[in-house]
Amino acid sequence: MGLRVCLLGLLALIIASKCHYTPEPDQQRTLPPGWVSLGRVDPEEELSLTFALRQQNLERLSELVQAVSDPGSPRYVGGLHRFPPTSSLRQRPKPQVAGTVGLHFGVTPSVLRERYNLTARDVGSGTTNNSQACAQFLEQYFHDSDLAEFMRLFGGNFAHQASVARVIGKQGRGRAGIEASLDVQYLMSAGANISTWVYSSPGRHEAQEPFLQWLLLLSNESSLPHVHTVSYGDDEDSLSSAYIQRVNTELMKAATRGLTLLFASGDSGAGCWSVSGRHQFRPSFPASSPYVTTVGGTSFQNPFLVTNEVVDYISGGGFSNVFPRPSYQEEAVVQFLNSSPHLPPSSYFNASGRAYPDVAALSDGYWVVSNNVPIPWVSGTSASTPVFGGILSLINEHRILSGHPPLGFLNPRLYQQHGAGLFDVTRGCHESCLNEEVEGQGFCSGPGWDPVTGWGTPNFPALLKILLNP
Repeated sequence: MGLRVCLLGLLALIIASKCHYTPEPDQQRTLPPGWVSLGRVDPEEELSLTFALRQQNLERLSELVQAVSDPGSPRYVGGLHRFPPTSSLRQRPKPQVAGTVGLHFGVTPSVLRERYNLTARDVGSGTTNNSQACAQFLEQYFHDSDLAEFMRLFGGNFAHQASVARVIGKQGRGRAGIEASLDVQYLMSAGANISTWVYSSPGRHEAQEPFLQWLLLLSNESSLPHVHTVSYGDDEDSLSSAYIQRVNTELMKAATRGLTLLFASGDSGAGCWSVSGRHQFRPSFPASSPYVTTVGGTSFQNPFLVTNEVVDYISGGGFSNVFPRPSYQEEAVVQFLNSSPHLPPSSYFNASGRAYPDVAALSDGYWVVSNNVPIPWVSGTSASTPVFGGILSLINEHRILSGHPPLGFLNPRLYQQHGAGLFDVTRGCHESCLNEEVEGQGFCSGPGWDPVTGWGTPNFPALLKILLNP
């Protein structure tokens, strides 16, 4: 007689050789839009279950996040983390002249460094314990040989590391995934010469990413990279309320600890689904969590020139249907809602919800090496997220060398700065529902913050100057 796990409404442990259960019709769970029932699970199918204890004192935890992450707070420390002893500050070389225009045939590290004003000397020093990480899910894996070839092709004009420092979790031996290859290669080329870890989480939660498994792993580790980038996400409505709230609690804990977590905003614009016969926009999670920094996407105004940026029409963004608007973005969001000339009908979105993204970076036309093949024109906020994360790691390098703690949870400081240190993106709209009412258009960018590109894209020397202060 083996011990098996059965789902009888609530999880219960019973002793049985096999467990069969067919709910009554009124107990059948309604499938989320776009899901299809494939029938009964094989009785021999193994289930991986996580038993998460109910969390307490969440209001106090939320207050603590704000206190330790707000530079205006007397308790501000960037997070409850330890950081290296004081070291001497390196002098940054003179930045490139803004507005330089160069021809390119796809986005590479050199194109990014030109656009965002990083010089060859804007790399990690190799003398601190500064580190960064990305997470991979859904059986996506990178190959060391692809990373080495990518750096050989595209990393010749800046110091870099050509191998990952640590892999935590199971690293598959099959073909490399473009997603995993993209994440590692651009985190390590933007945050050049900084120790990089990869967290690999196999398996699924309800056929989707096991975010809670990854976050519980972080919670149980005492020494972690300062910046984590995640290029994965799900529709808010595709996850159970209990699960989404539990994941959000772990994100809140990570923010309290002083981790900078960046999530891609998604590649479906404002999204779209039908609720009771009415179209609505469809927000993404964890992009919609108040405790992460969410990264949208842009394109070059001229596809083959390093020029100003406009909205990448796939850039995810909008307003959460689960989480209320956090206080740190109240002013910016109200300003957008009161001034935007192109707002969609109010029935399409929850104007009082957490608005995202917070920032953006180029997300269109990247070169990636996967399975030893250079692949052009890879696009998505999966690209912009590790790029922005790597740039924040470079800023952490300067902060650590100045004796300051790493940035920690960035959003309170980011919104207080009103976009200082960022290139404001003011042209373009992203996609949404293809119906007569909105005709495929979601939100549009404009001066200041907007739910398409956030506050804008990084101008490294200006952003460094703003974020280097304690």
